Amino acid sequence: MPDVPTVRLANGVEMPILGFGTWPLDDREAERMVAAALDTGYRLIDTAEEYGNEPGVGRAIRTSRVDPEELFVTTKFNRRWHGVEEVQQAWANSAERLGLERIDLLLIHWPNPQHDRYVDAWRGMLRLLEDGKVRAIGVSNFTPTHLQRVIDETGVAPHVDQIQLNPHLPRTEDRRFHQTHAIVTESWAPIGSGRDLLREPTIADIARAHGKTPAQVVLRWHVQLGLVAIPRTSNPSRLPENLDVFDFQLSPEDLDRFSTLDQHRAPGLDPESFGH
Repeated sequence: MPDVPTVRLANGVEMPILGFGTWPLDDREAERMVAAALDTGYRLIDTAEEYGNEPGVGRAIRTSRVDPEELFVTTKFNRRWHGVEEVQQAWANSAERLGLERIDLLLIHWPNPQHDRYVDAWRGMLRLLEDGKVRAIGVSNFTPTHLQRVIDETGVAPHVDQIQLNPHLPRTEDRRFHQTHAIVTESWAPIGSGRDLLREPTIADIARAHGKTPAQVVLRWHVQLGLVAIPRTSNPSRLPENLDVFDFQLSPEDLDRFSTLDQHRAPGLDPESFGH
């Protein structure tokens, strides 16, 4: 498999543009699949406190033949840790479960605006960054409104915002805001949450034209837009397929056809009301 290209975050850290997502794998499944992903060539691994699989991810990393310095491990914490001091404990908990001395990217999992403590959580993240306990910091499921408040009150934009994003839900306004503020957009559920997206005739046509699978052309769409994608699977045979997207190029016409797939709908989970 080819080396996965990277995208440079605002603080200069290089992040792989394609990785492996571990939700909803349980701890044992995560250990098995992360081990297989690392053997396949993945270097970005995404997990979270909420997934309950950080220990399994950590075991896979420790038993892998891959140099830990080559890896980029992301995790996220829940709202109970939204506070300057609480975030320090959230980091310590995840670092212990993962068996890591430093976490590459730590994210606030949801803004939980009804809790109204995500700005304090962000201030705690800034302390972790200053202390060298993380290489980069970011958020997940934040809208431009949430991001603007963080920027206004702290003066520092997140390095990454991980949001639900795929051709059915391209999040154009979010991406525009991210670009304005040098925030890297990371796509969760990048090939959709079911099979509906991959059954689109337009995607099937583009896949046939390139001799690729529907999932591969969708992931290539993310790559060409400069988005970090973290497809998930519990099938080891899909791992090399999802990574094999760097030997072809979507044409401008292909990209125009992708733009017709926008369903002009809101994300499945509303960050104003949902969050853990």
